Amino acid sequence: MKRRRFIPKLSLKARLDVKAQQLRDEAKAFPPGHKRDSLLRKARQDEIASHVIKWLTSPGLQPPK
Repeated sequence: MKRRRFIPKLSLKARLDVKAQQLRDEAKAFPPGHKRDSLLRKARQDEIASHVIKWLTSPGLQPPK
């Protein structure tokens, strides 16, 4: 049986950026507290992951010698 492969329409970086923005928008609906802090923390983690991906895929990155 063949496996159906899912091919994402957006790059991982774009998906992380969209998810981070969605989490920030969702956090605005909550009053200050644990739930809001955890949503903002997850949004920040997604932004950092997006920046790391951008850094790793940059053309200026050189392999170690």
